[in-house]
Amino acid sequence: MARPVIAIDADGVLLDYNLAYSGAWEKAFGIFPSERDPSGYSPLDRWDVGFLDGEKLAHLRKFFQEDFWSSIPAMKGALEGCHLLVQAGYELVCVTSLPAKFSDARLKNLQNHGFPIDIVHTVDHTESGRSPKADVLDNIKPVAFVDDYLPYLFGLNESIHRALIMRDGNGSPNHGPDLRFASSQHENLLAFSRWWCTRQ
Repeated sequence: MARPVIAIDADGVLLDYNLAYSGAWEKAFGIFPSERDPSGYSPLDRWDVGFLDGEKLAHLRKFFQEDFWSSIPAMKGALEGCHLLVQAGYELVCVTSLPAKFSDARLKNLQNHGFPIDIVHTVDHTESGRSPKADVLDNIKPVAFVDDYLPYLFGLNESIHRALIMRDGNGSPNHGPDLRFASSQHENLLAFSRWWCTRQ
């Protein structure tokens, strides 16, 4: 019998994109940014980097290529959380908002950390009112989906348990009446995994 699937987001759940962003900034501009708010949700909330546009933004984007997407550090506890789920009999897949051309880099990144994940599904980021991950999740039919971005839980099939990671609250979109779209809320992936495995 096929194992039940749990789908997991990457940035902010498996991988520490915020920390990696500061490294890319240092490579681009020659200085590591000072930390403005350790509880900031996005890089702009956490680091004293300011909003970029025009030539400066184009220059920064040059440092978000294959090597960046294949070398992001793991979130604390995420690897342990994944292994708990696998030991409990689940297959894990990654469903991430990322250009498709970087899907191999993302898989390499995860596997270099030892994550027990062999499949990465990429989607384009949209703010359409329905999660851009919904169609992929409809196809793979996971029993649960874990993400740290509340809008990506909108419009998902009701049969999917929608777990929301409530990390770094300052600047976070994870608040208000739309929290009704989350089936459960957790500090991080490890906390979700421990909770999920004890309730089954």
